Amino acid sequence: MSGTTVTGARFMHEPKASSDSRLRIGSLFSGYGGLDLAVEHVFNAKTVWFSELNEPVARVFARHWPDAPNLGDITAIDWSQVEPVDILIGGFPCQDVSTVGKRAGLAPGTRSGLWAHMAAAIDALQPEWVVIENVRGLLSSPATRPPAEGDDHDRRNPDDATPDGATLRSMERDPWHLGDSAARPLRALGAVLGDLADLRLDARWIGLPASLVGAPHPRFRIFVLARSQDPVSDPSRGGLVQRWRVLGQGTGETGNDCALAPDHRPRPPRPGWLAQQEQRLRDLVVPDRGHLRRWGRYADAIARWEHIVGQPAPAPALLTEGGGPRPSPAFGEWLMGLPPGWVTDPDRGQTENHQTMALGNGVLPLQAIVALKSLRT
Repeated sequence: MSGTTVTGARFMHEPKASSDSRLRIGSLFSGYGGLDLAVEHVFNAKTVWFSELNEPVARVFARHWPDAPNLGDITAIDWSQVEPVDILIGGFPCQDVSTVGKRAGLAPGTRSGLWAHMAAAIDALQPEWVVIENVRGLLSSPATRPPAEGDDHDRRNPDDATPDGATLRSMERDPWHLGDSAARPLRALGAVLGDLADLRLDARWIGLPASLVGAPHPRFRIFVLARSQDPVSDPSRGGLVQRWRVLGQGTGETGNDCALAPDHRPRPPRPGWLAQQEQRLRDLVVPDRGHLRRWGRYADAIARWEHIVGQPAPAPALLTEGGGPRPSPAFGEWLMGLPPGWVTDPDRGQTENHQTMALGNGVLPLQAIVALKSLRT
């Protein structure tokens, strides 16, 4: 499932990066960094700052990106004081567009309405690339955003696109009904794509389930990749970006949340384990008798994902004090294709509820990698 919104012809050009300088990422609604992992891998880039309001989750992110400051609450950020970046990424909250949520859309005051703040960041920072991730509900949830003052047909379309009586031919059909009509109001994804076009970004989108990359669950997600119609031609990213090359040291407090004492314990190199997962996608996997005994009808799916991520599946549930089952955060971490301890390391100081919430709201890196590579092809 994919779609394209094109307002210029320069989208397909690849970004130019100098051999000694990776592209710089600004991360919004960062969570545990699943989308950052994918974008860093696909673009050969690095995250230089992030914005995450949830303190326990922000600690996880800061542990893996100890030199990136946390800008904190996106609604309180002065973008004129923020370091410009080449790529701005984010998965704004999905509660109000999800099919299991309130379906309030992108209305002001809703959690999903925080998209407006991401759009403001795009407008202020003028990144060359924008990456957005969200749930399937973007396709069906109404946008429910108020029209801009004076936003009527005559002002938006002073001249007809075709002469009187002309027949429209070869027009691309819209099976997803993302546009605006009397019978079907503007959908959330249509509003996002329209805002990106207004910001002079050409956008492409795709929707795919996690099972497409071998995960043993259907977790369907929408990914949008947009590029500025006027990308900076200087590969060294001089000028405005150059003035922000040196950041002040963080204090560990919310709003400037660099880790106080970066932990330099050995960690698996991120490009290494993600590249290995990609390479294993095409391998044929046959479950053994142990898988069949333990997992029954799920043996094929579990064995395949174990092979792709290179880790055996942990126990899917733990017992509560009352003897009942509860979800295992370690199993959720494995389902997301993360190395053991990425979220569940006990040194993080998180409760199991915090871990489960972070994993439930996160991005599966391999799924995002496949989506972004498809959109860039």
